[in-house]
Amino acid sequence: MKRIILSLLVVFILFSCETKNNNISTDLVNNPVSADGINKGANVPVIQFEKTEHDFGKILQGEQVSYTFKFKNVGDAPLLITAVEKTCGCTSPEFTRTPVKPGDDGKITITYDSKGHKGFQNKRLIVKANTNPSESIIRIKAQVENINTF
Repeated sequence: MKRIILSLLVVFILFSCETKNNNISTDLVNNPVSADGINKGANVPVIQFEKTEHDFGKILQGEQVSYTFKFKNVGDAPLLITAVEKTCGCTSPEFTRTPVKPGDDGKITITYDSKGHKGFQNKRLIVKANTNPSESIIRIKAQVENINTF
């Protein structure tokens, strides 16, 4: 009886896993630098931001503000942002999800919700892409004021 239950449990576990194919094409992922730091001659995308930091200045507590970071692919291959990792639940990123061709522009819009925050805020977001290095940092800042002190 124990063997039957164990067998059914194993079968259930194996078939209950849902398989979704949300994979990004690996054709655009290429790291041309070897462990010894020598570039093997492959074309690479290069992300160049207009600016990597934005200061909202003084805002009221509870206010939601947004800023769009603009970037350009100054490399030789299509640039693909795979993720924008936030370090706080108060930020919401939206970004260009299609490959950005060499010479073309893309954007990352960050919305900051100051609800429950006060004082100086400095939020870091990690942009992950098929570039070398694979991570870039962008920041937003704000001085969150209580409505009574603004």
